[in-house]
Amino acid sequence: MAKARSLYSCGECGAVSPKWQGQCPGCGAWNTLLEGVAEKASGHRFESLAPSAKPRTLADIEVREIDRVATGIGEFDRALGGGLVAGGVVLIGGDPGIGKSTLLLQALAQLSSRHKTLYVSGEESGEQVALRARRLGLETRQLPLLAEINLERILAVLQAERPEAAVIDSIQTLWSDELTSAPGSVAQVRECSAQLTRLAKQTGVTIILVGHVTKEGALAGPRVLEHIVDTVLYFEGDTHSSFRLVRAVKNRFGAVNELGVFAMTESGLKGVSNPSALFLSQHGQNVPGSCVMVTQEGTRPLLVEIQALVDGAHGNPRRLTVGLDAQRLAMLLAVLHRHAGIACFDQDVFVNAVGGVKIVEPAADLAVLIAIASSLKNRALPAKLVVFGEVGLAGEIRPAPRGQERLREAAKLGFTQALIPEANRPKQAIPGIEVIAVRRVEEAVARLRELG
Repeated sequence: MAKARSLYSCGECGAVSPKWQGQCPGCGAWNTLLEGVAEKASGHRFESLAPSAKPRTLADIEVREIDRVATGIGEFDRALGGGLVAGGVVLIGGDPGIGKSTLLLQALAQLSSRHKTLYVSGEESGEQVALRARRLGLETRQLPLLAEINLERILAVLQAERPEAAVIDSIQTLWSDELTSAPGSVAQVRECSAQLTRLAKQTGVTIILVGHVTKEGALAGPRVLEHIVDTVLYFEGDTHSSFRLVRAVKNRFGAVNELGVFAMTESGLKGVSNPSALFLSQHGQNVPGSCVMVTQEGTRPLLVEIQALVDGAHGNPRRLTVGLDAQRLAMLLAVLHRHAGIACFDQDVFVNAVGGVKIVEPAADLAVLIAIASSLKNRALPAKLVVFGEVGLAGEIRPAPRGQERLREAAKLGFTQALIPEANRPKQAIPGIEVIAVRRVEEAVARLRELG
Protein backbone atom coordinates (compact mmCIF):
# COMPACT_ATOMS: atom_id res chain seq x y z
CA MET A 1 0.00 0.00 0.00
CA ALA A 2 1.42 3.35 -1.03
CA LYS A 3 2.29 5.78 1.70
CA ALA A 4 -0.10 8.72 1.97
CA ARG A 5 1.48 11.95 0.76
CA SER A 6 1.44 14.92 3.14
CA LEU A 7 0.48 18.46 2.25
CA TYR A 8 0.58 21.59 4.39
CA SER A 9 -2.49 23.85 4.44
CA CYS A 10 -2.72 27.39 5.77
CA GLY A 11 -5.18 27.81 8.61
CA GLU A 12 -5.89 31.42 7.55
CA CYS A 13 -6.46 31.28 3.78
CA GLY A 14 -6.44 27.55 2.98
CA ALA A 15 -3.44 27.77 0.60
CA VAL A 16 -1.61 24.46 0.09
CA SER A 17 2.15 23.87 0.07
CA PRO A 18 3.98 20.58 -0.60
CA LYS A 19 6.41 21.28 2.25
CA TRP A 20 6.34 23.14 5.53
CA GLN A 21 7.29 26.81 5.49
CA GLY A 22 7.37 29.38 8.22
CA GLN A 23 5.37 31.83 6.12
CA CYS A 24 2.27 30.99 4.09
CA PRO A 25 2.94 31.47 0.34
CA GLY A 26 -0.67 32.56 -0.15
CA CYS A 27 -1.48 35.19 2.48
CA GLY A 28 1.94 35.75 4.08
CA ALA A 29 0.84 34.78 7.60
CA TRP A 30 3.48 33.22 9.85
CA ASN A 31 3.32 29.76 11.47
CA THR A 32 -0.11 28.91 10.02
CA LEU A 33 0.78 25.85 7.87
CA LEU A 34 -0.65 22.61 9.29
CA GLU A 35 0.16 19.13 8.06
CA GLY A 36 -2.57 17.04 6.43
CA VAL A 37 -3.04 14.14 4.06
CA ALA A 38 -3.25 14.89 0.35
CA GLU A 39 -6.74 14.24 -0.99
CA LYS A 40 -7.46 12.44 -4.25
CA ALA A 41 -8.07 14.68 -7.21
CA SER A 42 -11.54 14.80 -8.68
CA GLY A 43 -12.13 12.88 -11.90
CA HIS A 44 -14.06 15.70 -13.58
CA ARG A 45 -12.52 17.34 -16.61
CA PHE A 46 -13.14 20.92 -17.58
CA GLU A 47 -13.64 20.02 -21.26
CA SER A 48 -16.53 17.69 -20.45
CA LEU A 49 -18.53 20.27 -18.52
CA ALA A 50 -21.55 21.65 -20.34
CA PRO A 51 -23.35 24.83 -19.25
CA SER A 52 -26.35 23.78 -17.17
CA ALA A 53 -27.64 27.29 -16.43
CA LYS A 54 -28.06 30.44 -18.46
CA PRO A 55 -27.30 33.91 -17.10
CA ARG A 56 -30.17 36.32 -16.55
CA THR A 57 -30.25 40.06 -16.29
CA LEU A 58 -30.87 41.56 -12.88
CA ALA A 59 -34.08 43.15 -14.16
CA ASP A 60 -35.53 39.69 -14.90
CA ILE A 61 -34.90 38.36 -11.40
CA GLU A 62 -37.93 38.54 -9.12
CA VAL A 63 -37.15 40.18 -5.79
CA ARG A 64 -39.21 39.59 -2.64
CA GLU A 65 -38.97 40.68 0.96
CA ILE A 66 -36.87 38.47 3.22
CA ASP A 67 -39.06 36.63 5.69
CA ARG A 68 -37.55 36.22 9.13
CA VAL A 69 -38.32 33.73 11.85
CA ALA A 70 -37.99 35.14 15.39
CA THR A 71 -36.26 32.79 17.82
CA GLY A 72 -38.12 34.22 20.80
CA ILE A 73 -34.88 35.57 22.34
CA GLY A 74 -34.98 39.29 21.60
CA GLU A 75 -31.27 40.06 21.98
CA PHE A 76 -30.31 37.08 19.79
CA ASP A 77 -32.77 38.21 17.11
CA ARG A 78 -31.28 41.72 17.28
CA ALA A 79 -27.76 40.38 16.64
CA LEU A 80 -29.10 38.33 13.71
CA GLY A 81 -30.71 41.43 12.21
CA GLY A 82 -34.29 40.55 13.15
CA GLY A 83 -34.34 36.76 13.19
CA LEU A 84 -33.40 33.69 11.17
CA VAL A 85 -33.61 33.73 7.36
CA ALA A 86 -34.70 30.65 5.40
CA GLY A 87 -31.67 29.11 3.72
CA GLY A 88 -29.27 31.26 5.72
CA VAL A 89 -26.11 29.90 7.33
CA VAL A 90 -24.98 31.41 10.65
CA LEU A 91 -21.58 30.84 12.22
CA ILE A 92 -21.24 31.62 15.93
CA GLY A 93 -17.88 31.46 17.72
CA GLY A 94 -16.56 32.18 21.18
CA ASP A 95 -14.32 30.98 23.98
CA PRO A 96 -15.01 27.57 25.56
CA GLY A 97 -17.68 27.73 28.26
CA ILE A 98 -18.92 31.20 27.36
CA GLY A 99 -22.46 30.00 26.55
CA LYS A 100 -22.70 29.21 22.81
CA SER A 101 -24.40 25.81 23.23
CA THR A 102 -26.62 27.14 26.02
CA LEU A 103 -27.91 30.03 23.91
CA LEU A 104 -28.59 27.85 20.86
CA LEU A 105 -30.30 25.16 22.94
CA GLN A 106 -32.57 27.82 24.43
CA ALA A 107 -33.31 29.26 20.97
CA LEU A 108 -34.17 25.86 19.45
CA ALA A 109 -36.30 24.92 22.46
CA GLN A 110 -38.43 28.01 21.89
CA LEU A 111 -38.52 27.52 18.12
CA SER A 112 -39.51 23.85 18.39
CA SER A 113 -42.97 24.76 19.69
CA ARG A 114 -43.73 26.63 16.44
CA HIS A 115 -41.33 25.21 13.83
CA LYS A 116 -39.59 21.97 12.97
CA THR A 117 -36.02 21.96 14.34
CA LEU A 118 -33.03 19.66 14.80
CA TYR A 119 -30.07 19.84 17.20
CA VAL A 120 -26.95 17.98 15.98
CA SER A 121 -24.38 17.43 18.74
CA GLY A 122 -20.88 16.35 17.78
CA GLU A 123 -19.16 17.25 21.04
CA GLU A 124 -21.59 15.97 23.67
CA SER A 125 -23.68 12.84 24.01
CA GLY A 126 -27.46 12.94 24.02
CA GLU A 127 -27.50 12.44 27.79
CA GLN A 128 -25.28 15.48 28.34
CA VAL A 129 -27.46 17.71 26.18
CA ALA A 130 -30.65 16.44 27.85
CA LEU A 131 -29.14 17.05 31.28
CA ARG A 132 -28.35 20.67 30.36
CA ALA A 133 -31.86 21.18 28.99
CA ARG A 134 -33.42 19.92 32.23
CA ARG A 135 -31.09 22.07 34.31
CA LEU A 136 -32.21 25.12 32.32
CA GLY A 137 -35.87 24.15 32.65
CA LEU A 138 -36.48 24.02 28.87
CA GLU A 139 -39.47 22.44 27.18
CA THR A 140 -37.85 19.95 24.76
CA ARG A 141 -40.61 17.46 23.97
CA GLN A 142 -40.68 18.58 20.35
CA LEU A 143 -36.91 19.16 19.97
CA PRO A 144 -35.19 16.22 18.22
CA LEU A 145 -31.51 15.54 18.89
CA LEU A 146 -28.95 13.77 16.69
CA ALA A 147 -25.57 12.83 18.21
CA GLU A 148 -23.47 12.35 15.07
CA ILE A 149 -20.22 13.62 13.52
CA ASN A 150 -20.33 11.95 10.08
CA LEU A 151 -21.25 14.54 7.45
CA GLU A 152 -22.98 12.15 5.05
CA ARG A 153 -25.28 10.81 7.77
CA ILE A 154 -26.12 14.32 8.96
CA LEU A 155 -26.93 15.41 5.40
CA ALA A 156 -29.18 12.38 4.94
CA VAL A 157 -31.11 13.18 8.14
CA LEU A 158 -31.48 16.84 7.15
CA GLN A 159 -32.82 15.90 3.72
CA ALA A 160 -35.22 13.35 5.20
CA GLU A 161 -36.51 15.46 8.11
CA ARG A 162 -36.42 18.88 6.39
CA PRO A 163 -36.30 20.98 9.58
CA GLU A 164 -36.73 24.74 9.31
CA ALA A 165 -33.73 25.37 11.59
CA ALA A 166 -30.81 23.12 12.55
CA VAL A 167 -27.82 23.62 14.85
CA ILE A 168 -24.48 21.88 14.17
CA ASP A 169 -22.39 21.83 17.36
CA SER A 170 -19.64 22.05 16.23
CA ILE A 171 -18.25 22.31 12.68
CA GLN A 172 -14.75 21.30 13.85
CA THR A 173 -16.00 17.86 14.98
CA LEU A 174 -17.49 16.83 11.61
CA TRP A 175 -15.73 14.60 9.10
CA SER A 176 -16.58 13.43 5.60
CA ASP A 177 -16.03 9.98 4.07
CA GLU A 178 -14.74 11.67 0.93
CA LEU A 179 -11.63 12.95 2.74
CA THR A 180 -8.97 11.06 4.65
CA SER A 181 -7.77 13.91 6.87
CA ALA A 182 -8.71 14.14 10.54
CA PRO A 183 -11.76 16.07 11.84
CA GLY A 184 -10.95 19.71 12.42
CA SER A 185 -8.37 19.88 9.64
CA VAL A 186 -8.53 22.65 7.06
CA ALA A 187 -9.81 20.30 4.34
CA GLN A 188 -12.52 18.76 6.54
CA VAL A 189 -13.81 22.08 7.87
CA ARG A 190 -13.89 23.59 4.39
CA GLU A 191 -15.63 20.58 2.80
CA CYS A 192 -18.17 20.09 5.60
CA SER A 193 -19.15 23.76 5.74
CA ALA A 194 -19.45 23.92 1.93
CA GLN A 195 -21.71 20.84 1.82
CA LEU A 196 -23.94 22.14 4.63
CA THR A 197 -24.18 25.56 2.97
CA ARG A 198 -25.13 23.95 -0.34
CA LEU A 199 -27.88 21.97 1.38
CA ALA A 200 -29.18 25.10 3.13
CA LYS A 201 -29.45 27.02 -0.14
CA GLN A 202 -31.14 24.13 -1.95
CA THR A 203 -33.67 23.18 0.72
CA GLY A 204 -34.24 26.45 2.61
CA VAL A 205 -33.07 24.99 5.94
CA THR A 206 -31.52 27.57 8.27
CA ILE A 207 -28.27 26.11 9.59
CA ILE A 208 -26.41 27.48 12.61
CA LEU A 209 -22.79 26.34 12.92
CA VAL A 210 -20.86 26.52 16.18
CA GLY A 211 -17.16 27.26 15.66
CA HIS A 212 -14.14 27.02 17.91
CA VAL A 213 -11.79 29.98 18.38
CA THR A 214 -8.01 30.16 18.56
CA LYS A 215 -6.06 31.54 21.51
CA GLU A 216 -6.01 34.91 19.70
CA GLY A 217 -9.83 34.92 19.68
CA ALA A 218 -10.28 34.35 15.92
CA LEU A 219 -12.43 31.56 14.53
CA ALA A 220 -10.40 28.37 14.13
CA GLY A 221 -10.07 26.79 10.71
CA PRO A 222 -9.60 28.32 7.27
CA ARG A 223 -10.60 31.94 6.71
CA VAL A 224 -12.79 30.75 3.84
CA LEU A 225 -15.21 29.44 6.48
CA GLU A 226 -16.26 33.00 7.32
CA HIS A 227 -16.67 33.82 3.62
CA ILE A 228 -18.94 30.84 2.95
CA VAL A 229 -21.55 31.61 5.61
CA ASP A 230 -24.06 34.47 5.56
CA THR A 231 -23.71 35.66 9.15
CA VAL A 232 -20.80 35.54 11.60
CA LEU A 233 -21.48 36.14 15.30
CA TYR A 234 -18.86 36.40 18.04
CA PHE A 235 -19.51 35.71 21.70
CA GLU A 236 -17.63 38.27 23.80
CA GLY A 237 -17.23 38.68 27.53
CA ASP A 238 -15.23 37.43 30.48
CA THR A 239 -16.14 33.92 31.64
CA HIS A 240 -15.74 35.21 35.22
CA SER A 241 -18.45 37.81 34.61
CA SER A 242 -22.16 37.10 34.29
CA PHE A 243 -22.58 39.34 31.23
CA ARG A 244 -22.16 38.20 27.62
CA LEU A 245 -22.14 40.13 24.35
CA VAL A 246 -23.06 38.65 20.96
CA ARG A 247 -21.68 40.81 18.15
CA ALA A 248 -22.39 40.44 14.42
CA VAL A 249 -19.15 40.95 12.47
CA LYS A 250 -20.70 39.88 9.15
CA ASN A 251 -24.35 39.80 8.11
CA ARG A 252 -25.67 39.62 4.56
CA PHE A 253 -29.21 40.16 5.84
CA GLY A 254 -28.70 42.85 8.50
CA ALA A 255 -26.47 45.46 10.10
CA VAL A 256 -22.84 44.70 10.90
CA ASN A 257 -21.64 45.31 14.48
CA GLU A 258 -25.15 44.75 15.82
CA LEU A 259 -24.93 43.83 19.50
CA GLY A 260 -26.99 41.55 21.72
CA VAL A 261 -26.46 41.77 25.50
CA PHE A 262 -27.12 38.82 27.82
CA ALA A 263 -26.78 37.98 31.50
CA MET A 264 -25.85 34.41 32.49
CA THR A 265 -28.22 33.15 35.18
CA GLU A 266 -29.01 29.78 36.75
CA SER A 267 -31.76 29.29 34.16
CA GLY A 268 -29.55 30.18 31.19
CA LEU A 269 -28.87 33.33 29.20
CA LYS A 270 -31.37 36.17 29.64
CA GLY A 271 -31.56 39.27 27.46
CA VAL A 272 -30.75 42.60 29.13
CA SER A 273 -33.45 45.18 28.47
CA ASN A 274 -31.31 48.23 29.38
CA PRO A 275 -27.72 47.39 28.42
CA SER A 276 -26.47 50.93 29.04
CA ALA A 277 -26.88 50.28 32.79
CA LEU A 278 -24.19 47.57 32.55
CA PHE A 279 -21.56 49.99 31.32
CA LEU A 280 -22.20 52.81 33.78
CA SER A 281 -20.65 52.72 37.25
CA GLN A 282 -22.73 53.84 40.20
CA HIS A 283 -20.68 56.44 42.06
CA GLY A 284 -21.88 57.91 45.33
CA GLN A 285 -20.48 61.26 44.21
CA ASN A 286 -18.78 62.74 41.17
CA VAL A 287 -15.20 61.48 40.80
CA PRO A 288 -12.37 62.85 38.62
CA GLY A 289 -11.43 60.84 35.55
CA SER A 290 -14.93 59.51 34.84
CA CYS A 291 -16.62 60.48 31.57
CA VAL A 292 -19.75 58.97 29.96
CA MET A 293 -19.82 58.56 26.17
CA VAL A 294 -22.45 57.31 23.70
CA THR A 295 -21.13 54.60 21.40
CA GLN A 296 -23.00 53.15 18.44
CA GLU A 297 -23.12 49.35 18.17
CA GLY A 298 -24.86 48.57 14.91
CA THR A 299 -28.24 50.30 15.16
CA ARG A 300 -28.14 50.52 18.96
CA PRO A 301 -26.68 53.50 20.86
CA LEU A 302 -25.10 52.53 24.18
CA LEU A 303 -23.90 54.69 27.04
CA VAL A 304 -20.49 53.58 28.32
CA GLU A 305 -18.41 55.06 31.11
CA ILE A 306 -14.78 55.80 30.23
CA GLN A 307 -12.49 55.89 33.26
CA ALA A 308 -9.01 57.40 33.24
CA LEU A 309 -6.34 57.43 35.93
CA VAL A 310 -3.32 59.69 35.51
CA ASP A 311 -0.62 59.30 38.14
CA GLY A 312 3.04 60.21 38.54
CA ALA A 313 5.29 57.66 36.83
CA HIS A 314 7.85 55.67 38.80
CA GLY A 315 10.37 54.97 36.06
CA ASN A 316 9.21 54.70 32.47
CA PRO A 317 5.64 56.06 32.02
CA ARG A 318 3.10 53.34 31.22
CA ARG A 319 0.14 53.48 28.84
CA LEU A 320 -2.50 50.84 29.49
CA THR A 321 -5.99 50.49 28.01
CA VAL A 322 -8.81 48.01 28.64
CA GLY A 323 -11.49 47.87 25.95
CA LEU A 324 -9.83 50.61 23.86
CA ASP A 325 -6.99 50.81 21.32
CA ALA A 326 -3.64 51.38 23.04
CA GLN A 327 -2.05 52.83 19.88
CA ARG A 328 -4.83 55.37 19.57
CA LEU A 329 -4.30 56.42 23.20
CA ALA A 330 -0.68 57.35 22.42
CA MET A 331 -1.87 59.48 19.50
CA LEU A 332 -4.52 61.22 21.63
CA LEU A 333 -1.98 62.07 24.33
CA ALA A 334 0.23 63.71 21.68
CA VAL A 335 -2.73 65.73 20.38
CA LEU A 336 -3.65 66.77 23.93
CA HIS A 337 -0.09 68.02 24.53
CA ARG A 338 0.36 69.78 21.19
CA HIS A 339 -2.99 71.55 20.90
CA ALA A 340 -4.27 71.87 24.49
CA GLY A 341 -0.95 72.28 26.33
CA ILE A 342 -1.62 69.35 28.69
CA ALA A 343 1.47 67.14 29.00
CA CYS A 344 1.42 63.56 30.29
CA PHE A 345 4.93 62.48 29.26
CA ASP A 346 5.95 62.00 32.92
CA GLN A 347 2.67 60.38 33.98
CA ASP A 348 1.27 56.85 33.97
CA VAL A 349 -2.01 56.83 32.02
CA PHE A 350 -4.59 54.07 32.47
CA VAL A 351 -7.88 54.08 30.54
CA ASN A 352 -10.73 51.61 31.01
CA ALA A 353 -14.14 51.04 29.37
CA VAL A 354 -16.47 49.92 32.15
CA GLY A 355 -18.33 46.61 31.84
CA GLY A 356 -15.87 44.75 29.62
CA VAL A 357 -17.19 46.29 26.40
CA LYS A 358 -14.75 46.79 23.51
CA ILE A 359 -14.96 50.15 21.75
CA VAL A 360 -13.39 50.32 18.31
CA GLU A 361 -15.05 53.41 16.84
CA PRO A 362 -13.10 56.73 16.87
CA ALA A 363 -16.11 58.56 18.38
CA ALA A 364 -14.63 57.65 21.79
CA ASP A 365 -11.63 59.97 21.24
CA LEU A 366 -13.10 63.10 22.83
CA ALA A 367 -14.42 61.19 25.86
CA VAL A 368 -10.98 59.65 26.45
CA LEU A 369 -9.27 63.06 26.28
CA ILE A 370 -11.84 64.65 28.62
CA ALA A 371 -11.46 61.79 31.12
CA ILE A 372 -7.65 62.11 31.05
CA ALA A 373 -7.80 65.90 31.55
CA SER A 374 -10.31 65.45 34.38
CA SER A 375 -8.06 62.95 36.18
CA LEU A 376 -4.89 65.00 35.66
CA LYS A 377 -6.51 68.20 36.97
CA ASN A 378 -8.36 66.24 39.70
CA ARG A 379 -11.58 67.94 38.66
CA ALA A 380 -14.82 65.93 38.45
CA LEU A 381 -17.20 66.30 35.51
CA PRO A 382 -20.93 66.96 35.90
CA ALA A 383 -22.82 63.75 36.65
CA LYS A 384 -25.30 64.22 33.78
CA LEU A 385 -22.77 65.00 31.02
CA VAL A 386 -22.18 62.81 27.95
CA VAL A 387 -19.35 63.25 25.44
CA PHE A 388 -18.61 61.87 21.97
CA GLY A 389 -16.57 62.91 18.94
CA GLU A 390 -13.54 61.93 16.86
CA VAL A 391 -10.28 63.82 17.34
CA GLY A 392 -7.91 64.50 14.43
CA LEU A 393 -4.15 65.01 14.51
CA ALA A 394 -4.59 68.70 13.77
CA GLY A 395 -6.70 69.09 16.90
CA GLU A 396 -10.04 69.31 15.10
CA ILE A 397 -13.08 67.46 16.43
CA ARG A 398 -14.87 65.53 13.71
CA PRO A 399 -18.50 64.42 13.72
CA ALA A 400 -19.68 60.96 14.73
CA PRO A 401 -22.27 59.07 12.68
CA ARG A 402 -25.88 59.05 13.91
CA GLY A 403 -25.30 61.91 16.30
CA GLN A 404 -28.97 62.66 16.91
CA GLU A 405 -29.72 59.04 17.82
CA ARG A 406 -26.92 59.20 20.40
CA LEU A 407 -28.32 62.40 21.87
CA ARG A 408 -31.84 60.99 22.09
CA GLU A 409 -30.57 57.90 23.90
CA ALA A 410 -28.68 60.08 26.39
CA ALA A 411 -31.73 62.26 26.98
CA LYS A 412 -33.91 59.18 27.47
CA LEU A 413 -31.59 57.97 30.24
CA GLY A 414 -31.69 61.30 32.08
CA PHE A 415 -28.53 63.07 30.89
CA THR A 416 -28.94 66.83 30.61
CA GLN A 417 -25.70 68.03 28.93
CA ALA A 418 -23.77 66.82 25.88
CA LEU A 419 -20.30 67.90 24.71
CA ILE A 420 -20.26 67.04 21.01
CA PRO A 421 -18.67 68.11 17.68
CA GLU A 422 -20.07 71.23 16.06
CA ALA A 423 -21.04 69.24 12.97
CA ASN A 424 -23.30 67.04 15.13
CA ARG A 425 -25.29 69.97 16.51
CA PRO A 426 -28.96 69.11 15.89
CA LYS A 427 -31.00 71.54 13.77
CA GLN A 428 -33.86 71.27 16.23
CA ALA A 429 -33.36 71.19 19.99
CA ILE A 430 -33.77 67.80 21.66
CA PRO A 431 -35.99 68.12 24.75
CA GLY A 432 -34.23 67.62 28.07
CA ILE A 433 -30.62 67.95 26.94
CA GLU A 434 -28.35 70.98 26.49
CA VAL A 435 -25.93 70.68 23.57
CA ILE A 436 -22.42 72.13 23.92
CA ALA A 437 -20.81 72.01 20.46
CA VAL A 438 -17.04 72.45 20.00
CA ARG A 439 -14.73 72.52 16.98
CA ARG A 440 -11.26 71.93 18.47
CA VAL A 441 -9.57 70.14 21.37
CA GLU A 442 -8.46 73.32 23.11
CA GLU A 443 -12.03 74.61 22.98
CA ALA A 444 -13.30 71.38 24.54
CA VAL A 445 -10.74 71.59 27.37
CA ALA A 446 -11.71 75.23 27.99
CA ARG A 447 -15.38 74.27 28.23
CA LEU A 448 -14.37 71.51 30.65
CA ARG A 449 -13.01 74.16 33.03
CA GLU A 450 -16.31 76.04 32.81
CA LEU A 451 -18.35 72.88 33.41
CA GLY A 452 -16.20 71.78 36.34
